[in-house]
Amino acid sequence: MKANVGKADKAIRIVLGLAIGVIGMVYQSWWGLVGLVPILTALINWCPLYVPFGIKTVKK
Repeated sequence: MKANVGKADKAIRIVLGLAIGVIGMVYQSWWGLVGLVPILTALINWCPLYVPFGIKTVKK
């Protein structure tokens, strides 16, 4: 697995993941767990959805 998530993309994913998680907790919904996906992809610097499309936001 080569890294395909850049710094800006990583920051956006973490903020978005946290926001989804907080909204899920506020509304007491299991959908808040969806917020873990962008957080995990940010932490491992790899997004499986980028692979088939050849997208890389990481600088060389």
